[in-house]
Amino acid sequence: MERESLLATLIVLLGGLALQLCALWPGRIDNQCASRQLERLHWLLLWWPAAPALTVAAWLCGWALSQPDPVPAHVGILIFLGAVPFAIVGGRALVRAAWSLCHSSSAYGIVTVGLLRPRIVVAPELAKNLDERALQAALAHERTHVRHRDPLRIWLAQFVTDLQWPWIPARRRFIGWLAALEHARDDEARAAGVEGGDLAAAVLSSLRFQLGIGAAAATLIGQPEALPARIARLLRPLPVSPPEREPPYLAVAAGLALVWLVAIVLGISCGERLIDSLLAVSS
Repeated sequence: MERESLLATLIVLLGGLALQLCALWPGRIDNQCASRQLERLHWLLLWWPAAPALTVAAWLCGWALSQPDPVPAHVGILIFLGAVPFAIVGGRALVRAAWSLCHSSSAYGIVTVGLLRPRIVVAPELAKNLDERALQAALAHERTHVRHRDPLRIWLAQFVTDLQWPWIPARRRFIGWLAALEHARDDEARAAGVEGGDLAAAVLSSLRFQLGIGAAAATLIGQPEALPARIARLLRPLPVSPPEREPPYLAVAAGLALVWLVAIVLGISCGERLIDSLLAVSS
């Protein structure tokens, strides 16, 4: 069998298995930190289950570097049958990611759309129903989504969550991040001078107008199930945030890069024996 074909199959099988097992991890975050820091921590938590799957993929790439092409070992049918469920989950995630890009912006009251060049779209009917202060509050909120390229981040977050389907903890992490995202953007807009009451009025007016929700857009209303807590939060004074600490992105990236490098080396040095054992069992 061709080396690259077998590599792809093993990545789907073993990487998919690792991702599905890690998707069950519930994860916990201290909600007492600043809203922007809380959003970033939720973002890391959202992606953390993918790290073991990528480590497995790195190990398999190391194994492939030490193998001839084609691979002489016999590959049993069980290897392909085992990879089918994970391939279905991956295919579903790709279809949903593509479909989310097809939503028309006319289905929204006010929304930030565009993965690479985000822009704000306001429905004329909604603009007529909002007073000037509420409209400006809504626009200020959406400008924070533009600055942080949130449509792209939401699209990627939905994709990695779909790769962990059908597990409920993965969905909860996604919903928790979306709620933290809207709180962070609300606080950012309010810190720039927006009144919480005006923003709450804009959110409720947009909710009445809203027709649909897509994964590749940052809507003003966010997640409907989080609206009661969000409105109550907007009607309270802007909380005094504790000192904000940046999540250790650089340390995490360096640590993961080191782990993946070690995985590649281990794949080169001892991957053949383990893969041969797997292929023998499946034959």
